[in-house]
Amino acid sequence: MSGTTKKRDGHGRLGSALSGLAVAVGCLLFLGGFVAGALLYQPYTVPTGSMAPTLAVGSKVLAQRIDGDEVRRGDIVVFKDPLWGDATMVKRVVGIGGDTVACCGTGGRLTVNGTPLDEPYLGTGAGGPGGVVPEEFSATVPEGSLFLLGDDRTTSLDSRSHLEDTAQGSVPRSTVVARVDSVVWPLDGGLVDRPAAFAALPGGVSTPGPVGLLLTAIAAGAFLILAGAAHGPVAKLLGGRAKPVREKVKA
Repeated sequence: MSGTTKKRDGHGRLGSALSGLAVAVGCLLFLGGFVAGALLYQPYTVPTGSMAPTLAVGSKVLAQRIDGDEVRRGDIVVFKDPLWGDATMVKRVVGIGGDTVACCGTGGRLTVNGTPLDEPYLGTGAGGPGGVVPEEFSATVPEGSLFLLGDDRTTSLDSRSHLEDTAQGSVPRSTVVARVDSVVWPLDGGLVDRPAAFAALPGGVSTPGPVGLLLTAIAAGAFLILAGAAHGPVAKLLGGRAKPVREKVKA
C-alpha cells in the first residue's frame, strides 16, 4: 500500500506570529503615545505674529501643561492674564522674579541684570531689542512674576506695553498654563530650542518635555501596524505560502 503525507512548513506560521506581534506592539506604542500626549500636552494655534519668526501666525504648536513655578528664562509660554485682556497669549520669558530687565545695552541688546543677551531668534526686521515705544526702559520683576516679550519686537504688545502697571509689566507665574515645546505645523517647525544666552544666566533653562519621544513612539507604532498588516498580502504576492511537499511512503 502506498500513499502521500504532507510535510508542514513552519515558516508561514512564524511569519503570521511575528506580524501579529508587530501589530500588537505597534498599537501599544501608537495609542500609548497619543494617550500620554493628550495628558501632558495641549495643542494651540498661535493667534498673532508677535512671536515671528520663531512662531508664525496660525502655527500649530504643542505646549506642555506645567505649573508656573517650572518656568525658566527663555521659555515660550502660553498664559492668560486678566490685566492683559484675559486672552490666551504666547510670549517669551526674558526675566523672572528679582531680575532687572533693561534696554538697551551694548550693541542695542536687551540686558538682564546688566548682562547683554544675544537673541538670534529675533531674525532680521524684528525690530531689535527696543521695538515699539518705549524704546528704552528698565523694569524690576517682582518675586513670583515673569517679564514677557514677543520675538517680533516691532509689533508685539507685551510687558513693555504695561510698564506703568504696578508690577512694571510683569505677570504672575500662576497665569502660565503651558510651555511651547514643539511646532507641528508647518511641518518644518520641529522642537523649540532653549536659547543659549539664557542658559548662561543663573538658574539656566528648562528641560524640554517628552514630546520628541512621544512623537517617535507614535510614528514607530504606525510603522509596525502597517508592516504587520501588510504581511499577509505581501506573502501572497511573493508566493510566501509554500506549496505542500508530498513524499511517497510505502506500507
